[in-house]
Amino acid sequence: MPWNETTRRDYARHGRRYTSDLTDREWALVAPFLPGPKKIGRPRTTNLRDVWDATLYMASTGCQWAMIPNDFPPPSTVQRYFYDWRDSGLLRTINHHLVMEARELEGREVSPMGQRRQIPSLKQRCRTTKPAGLFASHYGKGCSSLGSGTMIRLP
Repeated sequence: MPWNETTRRDYARHGRRYTSDLTDREWALVAPFLPGPKKIGRPRTTNLRDVWDATLYMASTGCQWAMIPNDFPPPSTVQRYFYDWRDSGLLRTINHHLVMEARELEGREVSPMGQRRQIPSLKQRCRTTKPAGLFASHYGKGCSSLGSGTMIRLP
């Protein structure tokens, strides 16, 4: 997609607290997936849009939980909602539906099941050889601990 005056205007992020905040149109796509208020217990006082925007702020800036600006809900609240949504699979569901919506808008096949391919597992992809380099003794077996000083052999 080329950047021109039309696309710049469509994707401008002016008028919001932070550039990571959702537009009303984007929020309309996400909001139906978020859980409604519980039937028992205290009524919810937290605005879920603020929680979602705080999560996007963290993702775009890479800040720590405690460094979330004060105009968002408390960091512990944002963290609890994020972990609940992650653990329940809600974030994966929202991502899936947003990808399908984007594919449909682009005129592509909504669910490209025929294009799936088998991806080798981590153990199949990464086989370490003799560690080399300054910190070679620090690194163990497996890709998760590979550093720049470790040589790997790809199949």
